[in-house]
Amino acid sequence: MDIGVIGVGTMGRNHVRVYSELRGVNSLGIYDVNTQAAKDLGEKHGATVYGSIGELLDNCDAVSVVVPTPFHSSVVRQVFSRKKSVLIEKPICATSDEAKQLMKKAPEGITIGVGHIERFNPIVAEIKKIIDKPLYMELKRHNPASARITGSSVVEDLMIHDIDILLNVFFPNPSNIHSVGNEDIMSVLMKCNGIPVSLSASRRASKKVRSFYVEDADFTLEGNFMTQEVNIYRKPGQYQIEAERYVQENIIEKVMLNKVEPLRRELETFIDCVNKNRPFPITPEQAILNLEFCEKICSAT
Repeated sequence: MDIGVIGVGTMGRNHVRVYSELRGVNSLGIYDVNTQAAKDLGEKHGATVYGSIGELLDNCDAVSVVVPTPFHSSVVRQVFSRKKSVLIEKPICATSDEAKQLMKKAPEGITIGVGHIERFNPIVAEIKKIIDKPLYMELKRHNPASARITGSSVVEDLMIHDIDILLNVFFPNPSNIHSVGNEDIMSVLMKCNGIPVSLSASRRASKKVRSFYVEDADFTLEGNFMTQEVNIYRKPGQYQIEAERYVQENIIEKVMLNKVEPLRRELETFIDCVNKNRPFPITPEQAILNLEFCEKICSAT
């Protein structure tokens, strides 16, 4: 398959790197308004650099759109006009209304996916299998300050990953949503099937955090998105006081996982979906619901 990547910023460079390593890719083309950056990346990964989006689309079967969010709609419309399959980096558009209008232009017979990459992190499916009677759930996604321009608030930029997991894997209908924060820091508390669920995201942290914490009726679970590790803490076998300190003994289980690069799994899945003409796991409809939930959180502050 002939693949194209539109946009060679931080995430676009990763798309080019992974595509260049996949056996299902026959040729790789790239385009960016920064011609020199595109040429440098093309030389590094053996990709052809094109002078326009139209020229790129003439020479590929499917593309990743990895431009800044405010440009998603205009670029994807060009892809739709050529009836090419497309993977759109999250968020799907700047607003849910813009995304709905964009999808009205989607042609029949192509695969359209949205790059909510954490859905492909192996800890998500594993935690889904493990939890039985959840009492409390907390997801944290904190980043050090970055000069990266996203065109989105911290909710659409970072928290949306956990929103996608929450809505599409665990609880589809949250209620009693309360949020507090600003463009760079947000904390949300809600009820999902009667249990409290907390989400937090920050672009002002001094430590990078990607955590998934669950208190179940019979255990506590901690997951780390970055290390792809899951630990289960069983209820303590004994309590005691030592040197005026409270001490408890826990049984700790380390869950064995096959670690993978989520982006590689995502792009492999995209290519497979295009080849077999079937829907990508993260559909535009799901991505729009994610974005609507982001807007609900921001409007509740």
